Amino acid sequence: MEPRNNTRLLEFVLLGFSQDPDLQPVICGLFLSMYLITVAGNLLIILAIISDANLHTPMYFFLSNLSFVDICFTSTTVPKMLVNIQTKRKTIRYADCITQMYFFLVFVELDNFLLAVMAYDRYVAICHPLHYTSIMNRRLCGFLVLVSWIVSVLHALLQSMMVLQLSFCTDLEIPHFFCELNQVAQLTCSDTFLNDVVMYFALVLLATVPLSGILYSYSKIVSSIRAISTAQGKYKAFSTCASHLSVVSLFYCTGLGVYLSSAVSHSSQASATASVMYTVVTPMLNPFIYSLRNKDVKRALKRLLVGIL
Repeated sequence: MEPRNNTRLLEFVLLGFSQDPDLQPVICGLFLSMYLITVAGNLLIILAIISDANLHTPMYFFLSNLSFVDICFTSTTVPKMLVNIQTKRKTIRYADCITQMYFFLVFVELDNFLLAVMAYDRYVAICHPLHYTSIMNRRLCGFLVLVSWIVSVLHALLQSMMVLQLSFCTDLEIPHFFCELNQVAQLTCSDTFLNDVVMYFALVLLATVPLSGILYSYSKIVSSIRAISTAQGKYKAFSTCASHLSVVSLFYCTGLGVYLSSAVSHSSQASATASVMYTVVTPMLNPFIYSLRNKDVKRALKRLLVGIL
């Protein structure tokens, strides 16, 4: 393949899910619906937490941050795909592709870190209830969120800068609906050994550390719950972290499913379809999980909706 060094003139082609023109309106309608539900649901969670003083606690502070990140996470990929379907143009400029890839990495890592922070919050609440307010003070909560942002931004910047050093070939078709890091790197004519080492080392490190923190926190939580003598006490303790556990399971299981499906089938189309689960479906379901399983959030949402209507 012939290399092209003038990256300013490059345009990638996002192949999406299907080349069938009859399916494009269906795909557009489906993703538009999911995107609107995601934005509306997470926005309502944020407004409900802001408007209800009873929800001004560390757990809901982290939840509001997670909802904001989920809106941004979905907004980095879906709107561009919808525009491409409507305009019947599947191209994306080089600069826009790198920008999309950068913000996608920022928000997927933020999701990862915030879930770990929320697990730590539940660990302190259940295992050290008497010291909860002194440990999870405003300064620590703000510090944990700030560190999550800094690490996510630096990681995304590192990966994006590595891609900027590459030269691309004349075959610029991406079998995905957005500029995913691995798919973009496969189109290069340059030696990608260093990029591959940095990419996989950073991804494994930044995925393993938060996941290890989550597993450790829940191992301690389970031990504490088992030590509670009454069934009512066990149920109350478990109910405080049930929603978070559901979201963690959904996020990591769908993310793992993407990589397993691509490894087993060796099909980029299968990987693109599977990635919809954690890029679109998971952020859409999060508000439902937290609102349906949490009486405080349901009450705050009712008050908010009554005030709006």
